[in-house]
Formats: sequence, C-alpha cells, structure tokens
Amino acid sequence: MPFKIVRNDITKMQVDAIVNTANEAPQYASGVDHAVYKAAGEEQLLAERRKIGWMEEGQVAITPGFQLPARYIIHAVSPCYIDGTFGEEEKLRKCYRDSLALAYKNGCTSIAFPLIATGSFGYPKEEGMRIAVDEINAFLLTHQMLIYLVVFDQTATRLGRNLYPDLEAYIDQNYVSEKKREEYDIGLDAIQVREESAYEQQAAERRELEAFLLRRVELTRILHQSERDVKPFLAEKSEGMPMASRIQRCELPPQKATLQKEEPEPKEGPVLSCEDMDYEAYEEFQEEKESAIKERMKHLTDSFQEYLFYLIGQKNLDNVDVYKRAIINKKNFSKIKTNPNYHPDKSTALRLCVGALLNLDETKDLLARAGYALSPCDKRDIIFSYFIERGIYDVTEIDITLEEHGLPCFID
Repeated sequence: MPFKIVRNDITKMQVDAIVNTANEAPQYASGVDHAVYKAAGEEQLLAERRKIGWMEEGQVAITPGFQLPARYIIHAVSPCYIDGTFGEEEKLRKCYRDSLALAYKNGCTSIAFPLIATGSFGYPKEEGMRIAVDEINAFLLTHQMLIYLVVFDQTATRLGRNLYPDLEAYIDQNYVSEKKREEYDIGLDAIQVREESAYEQQAAERRELEAFLLRRVELTRILHQSERDVKPFLAEKSEGMPMASRIQRCELPPQKATLQKEEPEPKEGPVLSCEDMDYEAYEEFQEEKESAIKERMKHLTDSFQEYLFYLIGQKNLDNVDVYKRAIINKKNFSKIKTNPNYHPDKSTALRLCVGALLNLDETKDLLARAGYALSPCDKRDIIFSYFIERGIYDVTEIDITLEEHGLPCFID
C-alpha cells in the first residue's frame, strides 16, 4: 500500500525525506519542530535553515537530513489556524502538495509527514486529516511514492498499544475464527483455511441480515399490539367509566391488572391504588410509545442513504461535522446526500457510522441496508466494534490500530 498511517516518532522514520512543520522565521519552536532539530543536529540544521531565510505560510524548502535516518528534511511553513476564513485551508493544502512535488523532484521514493498544523498551530484534527488524505491521494493518482502519515507525537508513540490495554482481550473474546482454529486441526492447508473463513463470513453476514429482518417483524407486531391495547382504553375514557373498569377492559398485563380498589396488604413504601393512578400520564406514555414505534416503522424500508440521514437528523448532528469526522470530502458527501440509491463500499459505510456517532445497534442496522454486517470472523470488524462500543469516534485512531495489527485501513 503506497499510503500508510502510523504511530511513530517521525525522527526515526527510515524514509528518503521527512516533513517538518516549520516557522516563518529561520528558527525552531517546541513540539515536532524542536524534536527534528535536536535529532538532526541543532547547529547544522539551523545554519542551513538560515540560508533559506524568511518563508511565507504554505511555502516549502528542502535541506539535508544530517544525523537523521532520512536523507532530506522538507520544511513546510504551517498556517496558523484562526477561524478558517483567512485562507488556512489552501495554505495547508499547498504545504502537502508542494512538499510532495519537491520530494519527487529530488528523487525521493518515500516520505513521512506529520499531521501538519494540527498541534500548536491550532488546525482542527479531523479537517487537517481530511486535507492530508485528499492531497496525498491526488498525488498518488499520477506518481509512485511510499507515503507515511505519522499522526502522533513522541509521547503518544511511547504508549503504543497500551493506549487500549483491553483491546487484545476484546479481540480474543470476539474473534470466532481464532477460536475455531484452536478446536480443529491446525494442519489445514492455506486453501482450506481461506475457504472456511469465507464460509464463516458469509454465514455471519446472513445471520446478521436475518436478525435485521426479524427486528422489522417484531416492530410490526409491537405496533399492532400497541394499537389493540390503547384504542379500547382511549374509547372508554369518554364514557366516564370508573378507572377499574377501564383498566379491566384494556386487559392490561397481569402486574398492572392486580391494581384494585380494595386495600392491599401493607407493604413498605406508598401503595398505589386505582384512584392514585395518573390517567393523563399513562395516556401520554402510550401515545409517545406508539408515536416512536410508528416513526421507526416509517423507515423500515429506507435505503442506506435515507436511513443514514434519518439518523443524522434524529441526533441533531451538523452535516459538516459528520463528513469531517468520517474523513470524507464535502463533494463526495454531497453526492451521498443527493442520491437515494447511493451504495457505499464497506469501508466508507463504516466511516459514515463513525461520522454519525452511531451506537453498535444503529451501526448494524445501517450496514444491513447496504448488505454488510460486522463479522465475528474478521479482526478488522472486531476492532471497529471495539471503538464503536466505547464511543471512540476517531477514524484516524481506528486506522492506526488496524495498521498496528497488520490489517487494511479504512482511509486509503
């Protein structure tokens, strides 16, 4: 894969060039900038940087890597983020675009970027990631180069997998294929293993889709049951019947039908009698429940696109926040929004689940509408479920974890 997102110390990357988030003036500041100067040799690098002189935001320049494993350092002057209306995006895009062009011009076959401007320069992380992915992918359409995006700083890289200490236990507990291989003959050849994995994944997806259809049937049954319970109850209200009679005619569940006018046996706490019942509150509860069920019923046949935007509306989310969190550009998101028959690939669908802040049940429902499921035989799906269950809606962090486990990333 020519593009990888990694958790590492950029000064230790074995590449032809690394990119440093430089200042306009020929000096260095704290953070990654200071780490690069210190690892390369402060005096040598600073002397070379002074030869370049003052640089404008978005401008790039190249120097030797000196004591770094990398041959070159590309200095990209990061834009200082104010509110997004001062040309920050174009300057940031220029940093990536011109850095790649300069590396290619100098014969580099590999390069490592930090997430430019998202540290002390204040650029929002999700937006900075989206811009980086856009420009890197655009470059790779016409060029061959191995590109790394080094997302975390030196402190974070020391944590490594310890950031999520229970992740491995979660994978072991949920990964079906691994358990089955322990129970069966380990001597199966590679072809047999692949066939078994494919069969298990298809079976899991089929079970997921069957469960989705069963939930639809259950919602239909609940709605009809609710109508049978509520309508006689509301009809009796206007006849002025005693509360006990109305309850009896409604055939409430046994635990509610036991409410009687007679004094019940003394119990701890207040005792509820028919006279104490709040009829208006009960009616309001039933109407609210019926309304919620009917609302869900309206969306049982929604397409992926329709159900996605229904959920976004239900959560009162802003579309801009959704596509930024999903690391999807505005143009593609607009296409999704205007096409009711939009059918995503699975990686895009999963990223949209993150962008819309869906819980695990909502994620499964949405994926089923595109013919996908979270398979217990796929470690990639297991890791994704881990993050969703814990409400960690960060595509970058998910991708880094996938990379650390040798699995394909969602951002390509």
